[in-house]
Amino acid sequence: MTLDLPLLFALLLGFGIAMYVVMDGFDLGIGILFPFAPSDADRDSMMNSVAPIWDGNETWLVLGGTLLIAAFPVAYATLLPAFYVPLVLMLFALIFRGIAFEFRFRAERFRALWDWAFALGSALAGFCQGIVLGAFINGVPEQPGALSFLSGFAVVSGLGLVAGYALLGATWLILKTGGSTGAFGQRAARPALVATLAFIALISLWTPLAHEPIRARWFSLPNILFLWPVPFVTAVTALVIWRAVPSRYEAVPFLGSIFLFLLALSGLGVSVFPYAVPWRVTLWQAASSTPTLDFIGVGVLVILPIILAYLAYAHWIFRGKVRAGEGYH
Repeated sequence: MTLDLPLLFALLLGFGIAMYVVMDGFDLGIGILFPFAPSDADRDSMMNSVAPIWDGNETWLVLGGTLLIAAFPVAYATLLPAFYVPLVLMLFALIFRGIAFEFRFRAERFRALWDWAFALGSALAGFCQGIVLGAFINGVPEQPGALSFLSGFAVVSGLGLVAGYALLGATWLILKTGGSTGAFGQRAARPALVATLAFIALISLWTPLAHEPIRARWFSLPNILFLWPVPFVTAVTALVIWRAVPSRYEAVPFLGSIFLFLLALSGLGVSVFPYAVPWRVTLWQAASSTPTLDFIGVGVLVILPIILAYLAYAHWIFRGKVRAGEGYH
């Protein structure tokens, strides 16, 4: 049996995107919640909870970009010029929050400046990622302008992703911190959950109304018979998160939030398949030649297990809770 390499690499790219959104999402969420923390000591604990692993999480961003340019060069060449502005803003935001990690603990006079660099960098990075997602769903015009990515739908997508990252960050605090910081995570989780669900509902209604191909995909027979349970599963997941927030099952809200993100991402994948550039270029039209995909596949077989092993080991080493003023133990 011949492997459908473009489809396989599309699944690998989707896996990389999902891993980035989940793994980097919670530490971006920490930054989004940073200004609302009760005290400077709580902000110390929040940053300590992600300090050993945040840079490894961004490996998935590098992997996704590399797979896109190598496996789907047509999509890369089409999407990058259309999204230059939000992508450059995102990279600058990630740079500022990365610098804040290094300087905040050493700063005395300007610590508040680095607090805001960390918070605004995290929020701007998440917002720009949501903007790109919304603009991708809208489709790229034949000759995109500098601001052609900007639309009401893209802005709502950006705000929705910021809310979702805040939910991941809050539930991460419940899992990884205690005392006043963990209590702050509990207080933040439910409002973030409500905001995330509101944006999910709005985007889920807006998307099929604005895009006929998606409307036909979701609401035609027999597709609707297979897809109608998704809203039900989403509601059940949200209820589980809500009820688990003040309980002793501290991992449940975080795992439930991850599952909520995976549901949303899978819905996106179903909506735009089989397009690499909605609604113009399919995966097979955008893919590299078979020998190129074979070559890339060998590299992925080597690199992907290393990344997974490294991240698993890092999370295992830092599997405990952060203690106030002391870090992991």
